[in-house]
Amino acid sequence: MIQKYFLPVNLPSKKKDAMNFNFKEIATAGMVLFAVIDILGSIPIILSLRSKVGHVQSEKASIVAISIMIAFLFVGESILSLIGIDVNSFAVAGAFIIFFLAIEMILGISIYKDDEPETASIVPIAFPLIAGAGTLTSILSLRAEYHVENIIVAIIINVIFVYIVLKSSARIERILGKNGLNIIRKVFGVILMAIAVKLFVTNVNGLLSHGA
Repeated sequence: MIQKYFLPVNLPSKKKDAMNFNFKEIATAGMVLFAVIDILGSIPIILSLRSKVGHVQSEKASIVAISIMIAFLFVGESILSLIGIDVNSFAVAGAFIIFFLAIEMILGISIYKDDEPETASIVPIAFPLIAGAGTLTSILSLRAEYHVENIIVAIIINVIFVYIVLKSSARIERILGKNGLNIIRKVFGVILMAIAVKLFVTNVNGLLSHGA
């Protein structure tokens, strides 16, 4: 699955191909995480928290969120191994979750709704607003298909964007307006649905080939 993005090259040393940075993988993984995190769609929640407690800890929330995501990228597969689940199976399950998240974004409905948060601390900004179940599932689903270093770059880019949004959420809402935010959510919902289908097909084929 991963090899299709790279041409075979004979290298004298393994050190030269130790890092597999690929712009296409970074862009795709970045769009998946951007759509799943949906920080623009979360602006109303952020504004509500800000009005209640007066201040959102943007720096702390961003640092904790990126720590959770990168840790889960490396430890998540080991956790799955302990309970006897392979990455391909988890990726298929993740594809379903991403698919339903896309339906929420496109149709403007809420299939699953958390209780309204009462504080603007690490919970709920870092978790589950940024590094929630959908995000962590997507990270492991992406790991089944892309190189780890590209996913890390995508995570860093997204967290930087999240930090900017947290810092200037009120200004962004004024600029885009409710209609603008809704359009962005629907566009990325369609992209997310297409990626969910791709993840499903790719990993189902992997499961079938292992079972054969």
